Amino acid sequence: MSAKSDIEIAQEAQLEKITEVAKKIGLDEDDIELYGKYKAKISEESIRKFANNKDSKLVLVTAINPTPAGEGKTTISIGLTEGLNKIGKKTVAALREPSLGPCFGIKGGAAGGGYSQVVPMEDLNLHFTGDFHAITSANNLLAAMLDNSLMHGNPLNIDSKRIVWKRCLDMNDRALRNVMVGMGKKTDGVIREEHFTITAASEIMAILCLCEDLEDLKARLDRIIVAYNMDGEPVFAKDLKATGAMVALLKDAIKPNLLQTLEHNPVIIHGGPFANIAHGCNSVRATKLAMKLSEITVTEAGFGADLGAEKFLDIKCRAAGLKPDAVVLVATVRALKYNGGVAKQDLSEENLEALEKGIVNLDKHIESIKKYGLPVIVTLNAFYTDTEAEHAFIEKHCKDMGAHFALANCWEKGGEGAIDLANAVVKVLETEKADFHHIYESEDSITDKVEKVAREIYGASGVEFEPAALKEIKHIEQMGYSDLSVCIAKTQYSLSDDPSKLGRPENFTLHVRDAYINSGSGFVVLLTGSILTMPGLPTKPAAEGISLDEKTGKITGLF
Repeated sequence: MSAKSDIEIAQEAQLEKITEVAKKIGLDEDDIELYGKYKAKISEESIRKFANNKDSKLVLVTAINPTPAGEGKTTISIGLTEGLNKIGKKTVAALREPSLGPCFGIKGGAAGGGYSQVVPMEDLNLHFTGDFHAITSANNLLAAMLDNSLMHGNPLNIDSKRIVWKRCLDMNDRALRNVMVGMGKKTDGVIREEHFTITAASEIMAILCLCEDLEDLKARLDRIIVAYNMDGEPVFAKDLKATGAMVALLKDAIKPNLLQTLEHNPVIIHGGPFANIAHGCNSVRATKLAMKLSEITVTEAGFGADLGAEKFLDIKCRAAGLKPDAVVLVATVRALKYNGGVAKQDLSEENLEALEKGIVNLDKHIESIKKYGLPVIVTLNAFYTDTEAEHAFIEKHCKDMGAHFALANCWEKGGEGAIDLANAVVKVLETEKADFHHIYESEDSITDKVEKVAREIYGASGVEFEPAALKEIKHIEQMGYSDLSVCIAKTQYSLSDDPSKLGRPENFTLHVRDAYINSGSGFVVLLTGSILTMPGLPTKPAAEGISLDEKTGKITGLF
């Protein structure tokens, strides 16, 4: 076991120039646009160049519900990519970009961990290639043009009480959830209530991640609903004549990014919607490009299978026509014991009784993935405190559940520690054929779609829609959007909408308190519980431990 921190491991790595990494998947210097020595964007021309290549197999990595004990889904995604390349399978990972909010908050970065990382990790976790900034700017340009229209005579007859477009910021900042704008002199704008979301929850983030090309991007931006007029009719971004300038801001952000793992394997990273608020997957363009450049594509979806995987399968795959071939479901001994009632400080002690009690969370996710017609490989992200008895118990339990099993030790050993998992994945891909289908149909009503996800994936006994939610759902259906997918904003910590209910809650009701439409991205958002679209910082934010060493110029404390 290494005593080094993730950032120390990353900073000691000898990186290859990104031009050399690109060559491994057939990209030459004319196919990429350099952002320094170790980062690049993949050009529009190269995406078209490989469009007729055969598609690779597609493997989704998801997990049980996250706990304070940690699961390491990105670490496994990267480790699996390393392991598959080690056994001779040309593999590319397609992953999300991190948000600054969690980096400076409580969750930390999203570059993997230990010896299964994407590098340079500091660049990836901080400003990277500016995609988040471009999305923030496009979002706020639309907001500024809306307020400007109100100021200059309100020609679109916008009802200032029914403005639904919010400003955004890529930071956890609870003070901006509810603000007043237009204060001051008459020339300072129209006074109204305003709200901020985090950039990862912006509809423009979702649009960027679901669009196929620039033409599709423009069409989706056009149909963003920003407000309603005095007659109750929707006002679109195109009505504000904002779309052209927004596309101009996003012209580089739409291009996928190329980085490398610690073992110099290519990783395509693009987009970063949250999975508890938005749909939690990297861009369609990144996934499809990775599938044109490899034998196997490894991708991941945020948080647990009840959130990220469900949205990947029911929103992203439906929109993009993707059909995954297998799912890797990540768990840890520690997280399963936490679900079994063990306190965080006691998770290092062997406790088979708690393991047996907490493994029901894993069971539900196995069952849920199988409902999509997909084979499941459970992998344990190994910790040095695990015992052989705990590993043996979980392996037997998974096999009794009809799931494949493999132990992964890639945090400590990189690709070498993921060879068993890689072999298990290859065996499934070669011997089992997926029968992929969705949990609900596009023709189902919005409430029926929510009911099916709640019952089939969360295990709820039913759904309770508050009057405000029902009113908005009725309005959305009257506008002709009933065929859209549903994006349920729910806590990541529980299968239910109550974060305190661990394990496998039963006989619970999902409470939907509100709804709104993202007509550009093509889904209806349902808000449950106390989920917030602008997170806050914890009592002791991670930012307190991050700094820059003035002598070496290296960032410290980032994890």
